Amino acid sequence: MKTTSAKDRSSAPKHAIRATRTAGRQMRSRLLDAASGLFKERGVAGVSIAEIASAADAFPSQITYYFRTKEALFVEAACRDVLYVARAAEQNAGKQLSPNDYTRSLVESVMRTDAVGFFVEAMTLTRRRQDLAPLVERTVERLHSEGLRAYAAEMIARGWHSRLDPETSARRFWAIAIGVTIEGHAMGRSADDLVAEMLRLLGPQADGARLRLVGATDSSDEAPQDKMEKHQ
Repeated sequence: MKTTSAKDRSSAPKHAIRATRTAGRQMRSRLLDAASGLFKERGVAGVSIAEIASAADAFPSQITYYFRTKEALFVEAACRDVLYVARAAEQNAGKQLSPNDYTRSLVESVMRTDAVGFFVEAMTLTRRRQDLAPLVERTVERLHSEGLRAYAAEMIARGWHSRLDPETSARRFWAIAIGVTIEGHAMGRSADDLVAEMLRLLGPQADGARLRLVGATDSSDEAPQDKMEKHQ
């Protein structure tokens, strides 16, 4: 594949440079889309670079140009998928009216997809490929930071209060999601089972943290309908 030198790029019209960059982003996106579907279906070992290129209507050399190796493509596809799912989960949860519904929506949006399992495989792969670990690390930090941003915004906008600080809640959510996924896949559990287990662990059995309307009392004889709880 012929590549453009720095000198050629500097002398090229700006619109041509923008077009080249746009085409590059589009090609990367196509390759990631094709790879994601194939990897989820057959795993990293069961898919060849040629098959991914064919599914993306690209050349195998374009995969090595943009991603270097099949394993790097696998990890990037998994990281992208879990971030997409996290963003969609936050948007869906934001439409809910109660803390309990907010939590359930988050859990179902995340645990009923295969994105977390895909990401867990990428995390496992980096044990043997430490050069790919920084991408996973950055993705984990983005899950935490973007979860924190969304969660804190909801608390402020709706007047909710939690015994756990927002950062702890955001990190705890993803730690539980990953742990439940690993155990659930090992045990052959269904998506319904994963949702139920995560809700259980986010519940009062975990640590009693409650998300409630600001001003709600903590007395033990408070009516259940007055205790709007969210466990995260």
